[in-house]
Amino acid sequence: MGDRDADPPTDDRPSSSGTADATGILRAFVEAVPTAALVCDPDTLAIRAANDPAADLLGYDRGTLTLMGLPNVGETDVTVDGEPIADVAAAAAPATDPTVSDGSASRTARFEWEVRLGDPGLRVDAALHAATIAGDEWLVAGFSDATARVAAETERDAERRLVDALAETVPLALFRCTEEGTLSRWNDRLAADSGYESEALSGTAFTSLFDDAAGSAVGEALSRVYRDGEAVTCETRLLTRSGERVPYRLSMGPILDADRVVGAVGVGEDLTEASLREERLAVLTRVLRHNFRNDLNVVTGFTGRAIEAIDDPDLTAELERVVDTAERLLRLGETSRKVERLLSQRPSPRPVALAPAVDAALESLDPAVRARGAIGVDVPEGLVVSAVAFLPEAITELVDNAVRHNDADDPQVRISAAELPSESWVSLVVADDGPGIPPAERAVLTGEETPLEHASGLGLWYVNWIVTAGGGSLDIAESKAGGSRIELSLRAAEGQPPDDAELFTPDDVEDAT
Repeated sequence: MGDRDADPPTDDRPSSSGTADATGILRAFVEAVPTAALVCDPDTLAIRAANDPAADLLGYDRGTLTLMGLPNVGETDVTVDGEPIADVAAAAAPATDPTVSDGSASRTARFEWEVRLGDPGLRVDAALHAATIAGDEWLVAGFSDATARVAAETERDAERRLVDALAETVPLALFRCTEEGTLSRWNDRLAADSGYESEALSGTAFTSLFDDAAGSAVGEALSRVYRDGEAVTCETRLLTRSGERVPYRLSMGPILDADRVVGAVGVGEDLTEASLREERLAVLTRVLRHNFRNDLNVVTGFTGRAIEAIDDPDLTAELERVVDTAERLLRLGETSRKVERLLSQRPSPRPVALAPAVDAALESLDPAVRARGAIGVDVPEGLVVSAVAFLPEAITELVDNAVRHNDADDPQVRISAAELPSESWVSLVVADDGPGIPPAERAVLTGEETPLEHASGLGLWYVNWIVTAGGGSLDIAESKAGGSRIELSLRAAEGQPPDDAELFTPDDVEDAT
C-alpha cells in the first residue's frame, strides 16, 4: 500500500479532493476518541491524524505529529522489552493477502514505550491495532501515560526488596497471615524455628504450628487481632516438626484496608535460651538468698549474745557495727527478693489512688523506723495516677531510707503531692532533713556509676524501676532543710481505680524460700 497523499500511478487514483476527504475522515475518527490516539499508514508508519490528547501527552502539536513517522515519536525506536517499534507495528498490521483469514486483521499489539528519557521522563502504555476507515486499512495507535504507575511499581519493588532484606537479617521469625488465618508469607527464621521446609508452610493454618493447649491461646490472640483490630502479645509453645515444644513469644497486629482487617502480621521469638537463663538465675538467686539470710541470722544472733556477755565498751561498739552491717545485708537481700518479683511479674500500669497508696506504704513501714521519725503527709484525696501496683513499696523504700540514714534524734520526713499545671502529671515528693543522698547513690539514675564507685544498695534502683514501669520518672534534689528531696513524676490516670482494686503490699506474697 502506497503513500495515501501521493498521486496514484493508475487511472483508479482518487482525486486530490478524495485524498482531502480521507484525511478529514481520519481526523474526525481520532477526534472522536477520548484518549490519546494516532492513525498511521500501516506500510510506512507515517502519522496521518492525531487528536488533542495525543498532542498533549506526546509533547508535539498535531501538525508536527502528522509530519512524523510513528517510531520517531519517541526518543528511542524500541519498546521497553527491546523490540523495534516497526516490528511490533508489522505484527499488528492487517494481512495484505485478502485470501488469508487468520484473524490477523483484529490483532492488537500491546507494549510499553519510553517516549521521553531523563527526568522527568515519559513512559506510555501503547496499543496498535488495524482498523478499516473510509474503506481503507489503517493502523490505529492508542496511548496512556504509564509513568506514575511504573514509578509506583518501581518504588514498591524497592520497598519489597528492603522488606525481604530486613526479614532475612533480623534474628526473629516474621510472618503474615491471610484473613482465614493461614500463612501467606514468612522468613527463613520461622521455617528454621518450626523445623519445616519453607514450601511446606504455604497455606498452613498458623495455629497448627502450636500444641493443642497453646494453639487455642494463639487462636484467641489471633481472633482479637481480627475482631478488635488490636496488637496482641502472648507467650506460647511452638510445636516443631520433630515434636519438640519450644517456648515462644508472639507479637501480632492487624493489616488494615481502610477500616477492615484483611490479615495479620507478626513476630515470633524463640525463648528457649531466655527461659533457661531465667530458670537457672531464679534457682541460683533463691539458693543464695536462702543461705544468705540464714547465715546472717546466725551472725546477728551470736553477735547479739556476745554483746550481752561482755563489758568492754570498745568491743561492744565494734560488735554493734557487725550487727548493723548484717542487718543492712539482710535488708539488701529482702530488696533483691522484691526486685526479682517485680521483674518476673512484669506488671502493667493501672489507675492507683495516691492517698491510699501512701497510707499502705506507711502501714508496711518497719514499726521501729516509723516510731523513730516524724512523718508528715500532705496528699489530697482524689489524686489518681497511672502506676504499677508496687507503687506503695517504692514510697515505703524512700521513707525507710530517709529515716534510717538520718542521725538526728528526731528525723523529719514529709510526703506531699500535687497535680501539676499540665494536668497530665502528678508530683509526689518525699523530703527529709538528713545528710542527703551521696553522689554514688544518685549515679544509679544517670548511668554514671563506675567500677570503682558503686551504689551500696538496691533501694534507689528498685524505686526507679517501679516508677518507670508506670511511665513516670524520678528526680533527686536537695530539700529546703538541707537533706534529700526525691520527686516522683507520675502520669495522671485517665480513669478511676476499680472498686475491687487491691494495692499490692510486701505482706501479700510470702517468700517461697
